[in-house]
Amino acid sequence: MNLSRREFLQALTITLLSSNCSTQRRFDDFDIEGLYSAQSFGNVRLLHFTDCHAQLLPVYYREPSNILTAGESHGRAVPLSGQALLDYYRLKSGSPEAHAFTHLHFTELAEIYGKMGGFAHLATLIERLRGESGPGNTLLLDGGDSWQGSATALWTQGLDMVAACNLLGVDVMTGHWEFTYGSKRVLENLKQFNGEFAAQNIALTDASRFDSDDDNPTVFKPYVIKTLQHARIAVIGQAFPYTPIANPRRFIPDWQFGIQEYNLQGVIDRIKTDKAADVIVLLSHNGLDVDLKLASRVSGLDIILGGHTHDALPKPILIDNSGGKTWVSNAGSHGKFLAVLDLEVGKGRLKGLNYRLLPVFSNLLPPDPKMQQLIETVRKPYVDQLTHPLATADRLLYRRDRFHGTFDQLILDALLEVSGAEIAMSPGFRWGNTLLPGQTITLEDVMNHTAITYPETYMRSLLGREIKATLEDVADNLFNKDPYYRQGGDMVRVGGLRFNCDPNAEIGRRISGLRIPDGKSLDADKTYKVAGWAGVGEPSSGKPVWEVVVEYLVKGER
Repeated sequence: MNLSRREFLQALTITLLSSNCSTQRRFDDFDIEGLYSAQSFGNVRLLHFTDCHAQLLPVYYREPSNILTAGESHGRAVPLSGQALLDYYRLKSGSPEAHAFTHLHFTELAEIYGKMGGFAHLATLIERLRGESGPGNTLLLDGGDSWQGSATALWTQGLDMVAACNLLGVDVMTGHWEFTYGSKRVLENLKQFNGEFAAQNIALTDASRFDSDDDNPTVFKPYVIKTLQHARIAVIGQAFPYTPIANPRRFIPDWQFGIQEYNLQGVIDRIKTDKAADVIVLLSHNGLDVDLKLASRVSGLDIILGGHTHDALPKPILIDNSGGKTWVSNAGSHGKFLAVLDLEVGKGRLKGLNYRLLPVFSNLLPPDPKMQQLIETVRKPYVDQLTHPLATADRLLYRRDRFHGTFDQLILDALLEVSGAEIAMSPGFRWGNTLLPGQTITLEDVMNHTAITYPETYMRSLLGREIKATLEDVADNLFNKDPYYRQGGDMVRVGGLRFNCDPNAEIGRRISGLRIPDGKSLDADKTYKVAGWAGVGEPSSGKPVWEVVVEYLVKGER
């Protein structure tokens, strides 16, 4: 049932009045109606979320304090975070938007504004925006990384999120971490998905097995055409191109990935030649740097709705190319934001665009009853296990930053102590909720940082030069001068070792000053015991990393 504008604002007021006093005081002079409602524009509405990482409940999630990059840049001089972001977008320090988009004063503002996201609250906002645009005028697009990132998603192999996305009414999605459940499970889950899955850049490794005359047959539909009341929208899917490198290939041995720029241009040209759509959208999981370069090289795309790198862009970036211009956006992560694109479509083309990236404040948006019931049903078999207390956070525990995260440090400390290793490594994943100082750490919190299908820990003997080579390899994935060679992610986290990194140096020369805790330099010819987890090769025989972290936390509380 669609809520009227008046009913929606009444529900917001009731929710606000029932929240804590400090939150109420801070929101009193805030333009709630202006945040979640706007003057009518255009005749088509696109709603986009991405990288929710299976977070059905509201979360705290701290944005990065730095997002350094290097090399080619398309459409922006430098990555923006913190005060620079506030200044550029003219956001008021301490405001709800400042809290949503930056790490600044995170603990203090989180206690004032509360958690963000949550599918029940997101559902309320989506329902409101659908009703506002009128029947048959809205598409809801999911940029991927929806089925992974929580205990319930892992234990149900993504089915909890399929059910939630069905209830949310997702029309089209693409993917990345979804593939880590394995190709068979992905295809089985999609049979239960009510929307459509698109990916123009995934083909069979052995194309001869595919019954098609196409030179590059795809596993999934390369695109779908959605006919709305006032326009036809082509949505081309672009799955994460480096999946078999960043994640174990064994999960998808028969599928090959890539950016597939040439094939993408062919798909666009075919849609245009057939006059099949008025607007062409790329639903992408490339990462922002790749999308910006792609937009400059491929012509005919009107909009790229991006994901993977978790960038929350208050405004889209307009990129010039040989065929015109392409808007590029990225809608953040963890259900914190919903991108709203109101399009003016006429005479077979996009004539105008109005973009908003709405922060999803759970204290402002009442939960949708049906979604809330689904979430409670999904969690019921596991709730006692999930909420079991393990320890108390003695500091702000977060993951997202280019080189360091305090929850990552917790994982590293656990690996070092439990394994007895000299050095520990943990992947630079960006997903995982933030915990405030004094907050109880539960098993669910640990799983929110470790719930993957290849969680095994390992112990290896590595020469100092091999350790440096590993760091150099990861750094090149992040800071290669060509965005097409960047796989996203943050720098691998390292315990028991300090190093310097120069993003602008040449490959092989970015890492320097490697020192172990006693102050000595890392010896290139000495062998060190290195512990880690989430290896992308063959499965390791060690405990799942969450067991190691739980053991460490419980021991520390005794």
